[in-house]
Amino acid sequence: MLRKIRLTLAIIFWVLITWLLLDFTGTAQAYLGWMAKIQFIPALLALNVGALLFVVTLTLLMGRIYCSIICPLGVMQDFIAWLRRKKNKYNYSPAKHVLRYSVLVVACASLALGVAWLGGLIFPYSTYGRIVSTIFAPLYKLANNGLASIAEHYDSYAFYSVDVWFKSIGALVVALLSLGVIAVLAWKNGRTWCNTICPVGTLLGLISKQSFLKINIDAEKCKNCRKCERNCKAACIDLDTHTVDYSRCVVCGDCLEECKFDALHYSSLSKTPSNSPLKGEDTVQKVSPLRGDLEGSGRRAALTGIALLAGTAIAKAQAKVEPKTTDGGLADIIKKKKPRREKLITPPGSLSIRNLRTHCTACQLCIDACPNDVLRPSSSLDRFMQPEVSYERGYCRPECNRCSQVCPTSAIQPVSVEERTAIQVGHAVWTRNLCIPVKDEKPCGLCARKCPAQAIQMVPLQAGVHQDGWRWRDADGDEIPREKVLLIPVVNEEKCIGCGACENLCPSNPISAIHVEGHEVHREI
Repeated sequence: MLRKIRLTLAIIFWVLITWLLLDFTGTAQAYLGWMAKIQFIPALLALNVGALLFVVTLTLLMGRIYCSIICPLGVMQDFIAWLRRKKNKYNYSPAKHVLRYSVLVVACASLALGVAWLGGLIFPYSTYGRIVSTIFAPLYKLANNGLASIAEHYDSYAFYSVDVWFKSIGALVVALLSLGVIAVLAWKNGRTWCNTICPVGTLLGLISKQSFLKINIDAEKCKNCRKCERNCKAACIDLDTHTVDYSRCVVCGDCLEECKFDALHYSSLSKTPSNSPLKGEDTVQKVSPLRGDLEGSGRRAALTGIALLAGTAIAKAQAKVEPKTTDGGLADIIKKKKPRREKLITPPGSLSIRNLRTHCTACQLCIDACPNDVLRPSSSLDRFMQPEVSYERGYCRPECNRCSQVCPTSAIQPVSVEERTAIQVGHAVWTRNLCIPVKDEKPCGLCARKCPAQAIQMVPLQAGVHQDGWRWRDADGDEIPREKVLLIPVVNEEKCIGCGACENLCPSNPISAIHVEGHEVHREI
């Protein structure tokens, strides 16, 4: 019964969180956004105390059941292992304590040192999000576009087409490598990734040693058939000593189903049968002195790393800055080349470049959720795969706050539409020699007409030309025909919100005559 309940909950959770990562309409986020926020690392970075207490309490009560139900990467590994339909395919193997605790400390240090993307390469939710968003989301959108074409044929608009494009070759390569390595390990050895690389699994493994409910072996009833050991994908059951390594057990229930002699129970250690040689022991697991030393030193190193991480997270939470803004209007997207910017533009709600860099684990959820094709993964090594803003394919519309609603780590904090339009993520900068009135001597003014913040004004290019009512006059006061007056844009930086409408819609090709420079710290109008 335990296994059936666990499987049912795991499948439901996995399907729903995968839909959350694939959905581009925002429907899933409205109902399922909490699923991303209760993932351990996002909850830690967001200082979501409620979610952290829930996970820790669940682990103390039931062991590492989080890893077999709530963690989508863990459930994916179970699914891959299940595809290899073969019984008795595993064997007990000693835990790699030095490797596990070393990876945990390195992961904690990456967050503490402000390079969260580095830890994001192995954090379970970020890894799964990157795999789904980068590899499977384009396929999902292609399927949607096919349904949209069919529906349109029957005069139905239940579906609508969306652009499908790979936003980063680097992110795609990392996602494919991650999927390949994890799939091979899961196919051959089940939960190897969880129990040797995953820092969340290692941390929860330390906690689960103190859990109230555990898998217990009744040595009197055990016939040493080894079916439980050979079907344990965590490789944590040692029948030579009739012990279970609780730091690696994910309470999947497979061993309970395989045992035909009622020798395994999921219960409190205090309920260990009286005739069991384990009765009265403080722990089920027997270890050698060397192994105990490794566990002790690993635990101390892990707790040191966690304390460092927690202190850094709290310090960052106290150094918050302000919100941001942008606006928009509909227009045809013009193919553009990315201008060279002095300062990076970060999404509204990210507060500052530093806040984004230290909190974002590069899960790609915000990038895939952006309906305006404004966000894309960075290729810079100091913020690899973290979102940055660019306006070649669209611009940041004021009615859209989707990225701030989906981020589970507080790298992009939630902002309302009203708050969104008051946040300056950057300001527009005009390049004289690229502007059409200057280089082609033709009128334009599209940037001023489309600016949602009315931050751009058009002034005469010719010296001394001024407006007298509805007439234009030169320096001598003579009237000039309107079609002869060339106007150029002037940006009011106090009103500009950096939405990129001017940059995206500028007809100058391939580089826009006006582009947005980001603000290191976002400002509020």
